[in-house]
Amino acid sequence: MADPGAKEKIGIGLIGAGFMGKCHANAFRSVAGLFDLRVEPELRVLADVDEATARRSADALGFPRSTGDWRELAGDPEVGIVAITAPNALHADIALAAIAAGQSVYCEKPLAVDIPSARAMRDAAEAAGTCTMVGFGYLRNPMLKLAREIVTSGEIGDIVAFRAIHAENYMADPSAPHSFRTDTAGGGALFDLGSHIVSIGRFLLGPIASVNGTLATIHAHRPVAPGSGETRPVEVDDRAVFLAEFDSGVTGSFEANWAASGRRMQLAFEVTGTRGAIAFNQERMNELHLYPADGATGRHGFIRIEAGPEHPPYGNLCPAGGHQLGYNELKVIEVAELLDALAGGPPAHPDFAEAFEVQRTVDAVKLSATDRRWVEVAGL
Repeated sequence: MADPGAKEKIGIGLIGAGFMGKCHANAFRSVAGLFDLRVEPELRVLADVDEATARRSADALGFPRSTGDWRELAGDPEVGIVAITAPNALHADIALAAIAAGQSVYCEKPLAVDIPSARAMRDAAEAAGTCTMVGFGYLRNPMLKLAREIVTSGEIGDIVAFRAIHAENYMADPSAPHSFRTDTAGGGALFDLGSHIVSIGRFLLGPIASVNGTLATIHAHRPVAPGSGETRPVEVDDRAVFLAEFDSGVTGSFEANWAASGRRMQLAFEVTGTRGAIAFNQERMNELHLYPADGATGRHGFIRIEAGPEHPPYGNLCPAGGHQLGYNELKVIEVAELLDALAGGPPAHPDFAEAFEVQRTVDAVKLSATDRRWVEVAGL
């Protein structure tokens, strides 16, 4: 006899089992034990670069089936969600095939490698009514949601300024070889890291109207392979800096740098208002700093707000404040929101439409750097 209390299951097909693929697999395995879901995920098929690699990864991550051809996931009757953690240049082809097959799509950022591909993905999803989500995982931090609540509520007054930086050091070593990151299709630090700070800026303050940026390549040549003495030129940026004007009229500054010596994860922002300010740094991701401008004389300064169960959905993952959430928990929250959307809850966000706007913004920065002028984002 069927269990009347049994929940609906949805099959997961994962494409790519590198760092992000493992994060996705971990999130899908963990989410049902932490959130009260109306639909629960079941790992079904894993696709990777070849059959042998796919089989090893499937065994390690708990997928019963594997394939060396991602096309086998599109339309697979056991797969309801296609999770894409493959290289950026493959996102469009995979997503379009899955949408055509009637599957939901959970794609890592950036959405695509150019505007036409991103637009095609957005339009296909909208035409089909497909549930989509894009993995801007830092937005899942309860402290980011608190930050938006503070901004939108008017607690710090009218917003007058925004500044953000995403700096890491994983490409600081000039002997780090060429990879998918330095491929021109990858988009450089601007696309890899800049997309995150653009997504955060939009999450907090809304659409960005225009940008003016510059790009710099810090290491002009890199080895063609690990340990190789042969090098070839680097044709993407290591650092991007740009100014932006939001639709609201607020102006902001942004920096994306993957060759920032000494920085592991400086994903940070400040929002300044007429009655206060907020500041955040992913290096201390369980804290948000709030400055109330009306503090008593001699008592001015930022107040540290520590994440806890009063900042949903922290309590689903830990019952006590001060015990800290981590990077992988953000992916669990992301997956929980995707599954809730599929079960009729709030629409998934950011979806392909929002990720297209992020793509359009970073492409506008790239055009601005090439033409050395302000560029209207809506014109792309």
